Amino acid sequence: MLIAATIAILVVMILGIIRGITGPTLYDRILAVNMFGTKTVLLISLLGFVMGRPDFLDIAIVYALINFISIIGVLHFSDSAVFRHDPHDSESTTKES
Repeated sequence: MLIAATIAILVVMILGIIRGITGPTLYDRILAVNMFGTKTVLLISLLGFVMGRPDFLDIAIVYALINFISIIGVLHFSDSAVFRHDPHDSESTTKES
């Protein structure tokens, strides 16, 4: 049963990578990377349980925190890059009559 769960998590991780590569928008790709990180935490926890190594849970928690902080940073960077105001943009200047 645990082998089936491990295989299912690996399949979902592969699907997440595919969605991250072929995502139509930036936010779809970011969501796919976040999902991949979450499934990685699940995989590390499951492997720690299967191998009898409870210290893997600590590693999974640290990885989850790093994943969360990195996704917040990428979203902040992408949001500022998308909505950056360009003062030399021709549409932002008013035309004088």
